[in-house]
Amino acid sequence: QVQLVESGGGLVQAGGSLRLSCATSGRTFSYYAVGWFRQAPGKEREFVAAISWSGTSTYYADSVKGRFTISRDNAKNTVYLEMNSLKPEDTAVYYCAADSLRPFRTAVAGVTSDYNYWGQGTQVTVSS
Repeated sequence: QVQLVESGGGLVQAGGSLRLSCATSGRTFSYYAVGWFRQAPGKEREFVAAISWSGTSTYYADSVKGRFTISRDNAKNTVYLEMNSLKPEDTAVYYCAADSLRPFRTAVAGVTSDYNYWGQGTQVTVSS
């Protein structure tokens, strides 16, 4: 069982920055690809960014490319999402998710069904 806990959300002005963290106590977390997704009120959950188990492969949604950076520290069992130049349209609940069904996967994508463990989410609100 993998329990994911997101933190770092909050209220920020447009143009500001936040860093989200996704942490777990599971020893095998470092074997899994991890993705960040978000869901705004009244909208479907959408992909934001993903990172392979080793951190060598990353993938971003076009809407955040160049502004967000995903990274991981496997020694700390933590994945990060650095968000810069935030826009009001980035306002959403942000979720991290892990794919434990295909450990050591090097190619990552933004398909929601690829991820079988999900956190509870952290709210990010960007004011204009």
